[in-house]
Amino acid sequence: MVRNTHPTGYPSIVTEIQRRDYDQHKLLPDMHPVLARVFAARDITSKAQLEHGFQQLLPFHLLQHSHQAALLLHEMLARQQRILIVGDFDADGATSCALAVRCLRAMGAAHVDYLVPNRFEYGYGLTPEIVHVALQYRPHLIVTVDNGIASFEGVAAAKVQGVRVLVTDHHLPGASLPAADVIVNPNQPGDTFPSKHLAGVGVIFYVMLALRAHLRELNWFAQHGIAEPNLAHYLDLVALGTVADVVPLDQNNRILVAQGLARIRAQRCCAGITALLTVARREPGHITAADLGFAAGPRLNAAGRMEDMRHGIECLLQDDNDQALHYARELDRMNHDRRRIEAEMQAQALAVLAHMQTDQLPTGVCLYDPAWHQGVIGILASRIKDRLHRPVIVFADANDDELKGSGRSVAGLHLRDVLDTVATQHPEVLRKFGGHAMAAGLTLRKEHLPRFQEAFDREVTRLLGPEALSSVLHSDGELQARDFSMELAQLIRYAAPWGQHFPEPVFDGEFIVVQQRVLGEKHLKLVLRPAAGNALVDAIAFNAEAHLPVLAERVRIAYQLDVNHYQGRANLQLLVREILSDA
Repeated sequence: MVRNTHPTGYPSIVTEIQRRDYDQHKLLPDMHPVLARVFAARDITSKAQLEHGFQQLLPFHLLQHSHQAALLLHEMLARQQRILIVGDFDADGATSCALAVRCLRAMGAAHVDYLVPNRFEYGYGLTPEIVHVALQYRPHLIVTVDNGIASFEGVAAAKVQGVRVLVTDHHLPGASLPAADVIVNPNQPGDTFPSKHLAGVGVIFYVMLALRAHLRELNWFAQHGIAEPNLAHYLDLVALGTVADVVPLDQNNRILVAQGLARIRAQRCCAGITALLTVARREPGHITAADLGFAAGPRLNAAGRMEDMRHGIECLLQDDNDQALHYARELDRMNHDRRRIEAEMQAQALAVLAHMQTDQLPTGVCLYDPAWHQGVIGILASRIKDRLHRPVIVFADANDDELKGSGRSVAGLHLRDVLDTVATQHPEVLRKFGGHAMAAGLTLRKEHLPRFQEAFDREVTRLLGPEALSSVLHSDGELQARDFSMELAQLIRYAAPWGQHFPEPVFDGEFIVVQQRVLGEKHLKLVLRPAAGNALVDAIAFNAEAHLPVLAERVRIAYQLDVNHYQGRANLQLLVREILSDA
């Protein structure tokens, strides 16, 4: 274990580097020994667990109520009735919405449209206010994607108007369920679907698999002169939404992401995803899951954060390359605005925290400023959580008397459960809330913020011990000098879709600093030599302000092996995750 404390001007945290354990007897034969130990440390014991073929995907009939959803959708198609997709305003919601619209149209739906609540006017989910707007489309069926499991009032409002409702969602349900016609959610009570980590786009994809199978049994496509759609064509959307929503990459999700990445690399993806990668200066032929998560996803999310997610959905629905690029450039502009606003908010938040001593810092941190942008508070909560390594909720004004909060948690604390406990103990404080273990949203009246802060900190303190407040970076050990090679970097890059709960390998070791220069006042461009070797290797340390102006001649770092593609050339590069010691 290596500890590193950052002198950052705000309450400092300790980063612990822990080596991953792996069973020597479970190493995979006929595989590069470094990659074999990486997989063994992630509980991979057979090559079958690394198979990413479509045939290995869990069958749709295991997902509860998927058949009932198919029957309901078939009824709409057979009667040519109007279907309205109601989505969420993040990347998962946008990809879910685009996939549902594309698939239903491909299967013969003549009247399918979509509606996404503007987060600044209506908030999240199928609310009665959104149902009122939805009625302008005169739908016979509302299909929610990536939302709806907590929309009791909205579902009831739709039913009163004679509109049927199909809820497809993946968020955790409460003690009861809304009175929808059909609910498809792997996390609802009684559902035995083996993968509980489907993103919203994964759930609607499974519903479309069930619908196609049902229509195939009825000879629907031949009877209506429709080419039976190959649903694998839509896995680029599934991959983007799954990675962007940061759901755990269990084997089933890895299959979905791997298949989508393969289509994107082969340039057989939708025009919108190609355009998003173009404006992000990523080469489709070399992309990884990280490119979806850190390049395409943020630009898509920017629409919902800054303006209206229709921009993002329209980008994903375009078949014309020029039109898709037009929308992608708009999304890129919004993302630049988001980054500027985020930087300003982060500086303000850190200025507040800088006046606190470590022992004054709450275990559960709540931050609020009336000038903060409601669309960016989730990102700010994530940034501050990463710096302080404790649960953080950031609030912004929703209207004159109401606040909206977005929270991020740390390992070992289920954020939604904490909010549920606070709501039970103080039923008058929280107006509504929802989310996951690691992320959640909530609404409360301004006057109740101090009471919530106290109750939240008390519950978090009760659940988290002091040891949980140290940042832990897991390492896959040291590399020998011969392992600093393009061969190993390429093997790691494409061995699997890396992501949440299946992290990309991180290594640690000592290096001699041969050259160093500062880029953009906060990044370090390095040439390093392994302490036990002679070869030189390029490295980049982003956001290394704490270690400027210069490093010592010898450093210990945690890093990832990476392949840097630039102007048609590829070279080995270390991505520095942590500078553990520069003395």
